[in-house]
Amino acid sequence: MALFNQSRSNIIRLIFLGIFLIILVQLLNLQVISGKYQQLAMDNAVFPKVKYPDRGIIFDRKNRAILNNTIMYDLVVTPNESKQTDTFALCEILGIDTAEYKKKILEARFKNGPYRPSIFEDLLTPELHARLDENIWKFPGFALVERPVRVYPFNAAAHILGYITEADSPIIKRSGGFYRMGDYVGRSGLEAYYEHILMGQRGVQYMIKDNRNRLVGNYENGRFDTAAIAGRNLRTYIDMDLQQLAEQLINNKVGAVVAIDPKTGGILAMASGPNYDPNSLTGPNKQKNYSQLTLDVGGPLLNRAIQGYYEPGSTFKPLGALIALDEGVITPSYGYPCTGRYFGCGHGKPACTHSNPGHAANLRLAIANSCNSYFVQVYRNSVDNPAYRGVKKGYEKWRDYLNAFGLGQRTGVDLASEYIGLIPDTTRYNREYRGSWNSCTNLTLGIGQDMMQATPLQLANAICIIANKGYYYTPHFVSEIDGQAAADTILNKFKVKHEVLTQIPDDAYEAVHSGMQEVIEGTSSRAKVPGITICGKTGTAEKYRVIQGRRIKLEDNSVFVCFAPREDPKIALAVVVENSGYGNTWAAPIAGLMLERYLKDSLSAERKKEVDRIANSSLLPSYIPYLQYIEDSARAGSWLKRYKDSSMIKKFLHERTRPPFPKSKEGKSSRHALVLPDPRLFTKNILA
Repeated sequence: MALFNQSRSNIIRLIFLGIFLIILVQLLNLQVISGKYQQLAMDNAVFPKVKYPDRGIIFDRKNRAILNNTIMYDLVVTPNESKQTDTFALCEILGIDTAEYKKKILEARFKNGPYRPSIFEDLLTPELHARLDENIWKFPGFALVERPVRVYPFNAAAHILGYITEADSPIIKRSGGFYRMGDYVGRSGLEAYYEHILMGQRGVQYMIKDNRNRLVGNYENGRFDTAAIAGRNLRTYIDMDLQQLAEQLINNKVGAVVAIDPKTGGILAMASGPNYDPNSLTGPNKQKNYSQLTLDVGGPLLNRAIQGYYEPGSTFKPLGALIALDEGVITPSYGYPCTGRYFGCGHGKPACTHSNPGHAANLRLAIANSCNSYFVQVYRNSVDNPAYRGVKKGYEKWRDYLNAFGLGQRTGVDLASEYIGLIPDTTRYNREYRGSWNSCTNLTLGIGQDMMQATPLQLANAICIIANKGYYYTPHFVSEIDGQAAADTILNKFKVKHEVLTQIPDDAYEAVHSGMQEVIEGTSSRAKVPGITICGKTGTAEKYRVIQGRRIKLEDNSVFVCFAPREDPKIALAVVVENSGYGNTWAAPIAGLMLERYLKDSLSAERKKEVDRIANSSLLPSYIPYLQYIEDSARAGSWLKRYKDSSMIKKFLHERTRPPFPKSKEGKSSRHALVLPDPRLFTKNILA
């Protein structure tokens, strides 16, 4: 019996020993091997506060910050830690309902997972931030995070500088996870092109939380913190005084202004109209403002300097002259007996402004008087050159010259989304005319029309080549990067000198320069600047637009290109003002003011009056209100159809709110135009 009791006692001891060993092993696993509970404890006691870096600052040529940073706050949430939060109190502060709250939590969970912080409400107003800061302890899982926000001190250069937005899922996916939810990324302009320079590197600050979820101090005295590294700064060629003047002059107009330093390719100013305030795309109302800009049929977000297609018109004539001079099919003394129309192809087109004898007696006079007959004949001489044994080969050679001038191809400017322009090749003409065409078919190419289209930047770059007598540097904004290292190769291509047409003799360039100088001293006197020798050329290009299936003729585009001073070019300009008439009426005066402001560093009181006159003149095309009405009424109709809510369409129910159909410049009646549907009938049918 004693032996049995002793055996049972040993078994019990072994059981207790086994249990003790199991507990010991589990404690070892929990406290040493597994970090699960340690991580949970850390999550409860420590908050990893993301430190967003300051993006790099952008400076103009006078070292003024034209794009800077300020501080705002984001409200971030970690969904798995927000279950005990005071939902009603938070909704009251934010001005949202519980349904919106649940939607935002689900979005955060879906986008970034339940255990990582996501933005719940970004870029809080100062008032909202103050209220949340006082009450944040009531909302477990929520925190306020500093956010450097872009600010534009001069309220200018929106199309150049661009804007930033929060990285969305496609951007994060394309980056291979480099970007995270909450990161901001450049979406246009220099912000996008130099994103990897400007972005900086995020940091983390570990903060201790108390039992009320308040941040009370640094964890381990900041031993595990990583500092945010600010982005690097950009130094540019932009002259902000000139930029602001360009934007003032293009105000209430459709078009663009581009100014370049021919010696470096540095862009001094680039303005596009209609314009917008870049500060409208920062701060808490940025999404609302962006939506309004995208719905504006005037296209304020479109940078027409690099995305607007325009017929160069007569501004092309100096280029055509240089091609013919280099090909040897004309000389500076070459003349043409123009009587007011071109009859070389048998139909008396195109017409000329002048019909007096001798106005095209040589190249200089032909440029000064902008003789259409002269330059279509020059074009025909070039493409019909016997050396090429056929118009198609001659045309391809002529087109190669235009490509060398930078037309029909991207300039390579340091902005995204530059358009290529159009210099049609023989394939296009073969398709259009079934292979049967000659130099009479497209003779208006000689005066910058037919299918030829170029951006204002391309025109300005071509004038740089003429000013430099055959070479150019790729147009660009950024001159240097702070802290530039050998690995920074992004600016290398802008330092290459492109000697594309230096084979053309200097006397040929001088002949063209002389004609362009006489333009300023004669027909385009509105671009004159006392004491400065300017070489320029006006252009007037016909403009058509199809509206509701009808092709209407609009006012001509006003175009002007120039460089100055002739002896030592420091600035080249291209100005386009849509639907405003002759080149000398609007584009030339704008260029003259730009030249004077840059070369003399000031404007006289009398010239400031001219600035005010141009700036206060609205030349917005008449079709814009009409197209805006079509778009707005269509959206209102869609809203009515979807939600049976007629509030949006009410303002379209009265005849007096409907703008007239745009009139054609030819004076034809618009009675054959397609008629807008009557919104009153539309509303009745939907609500029936």
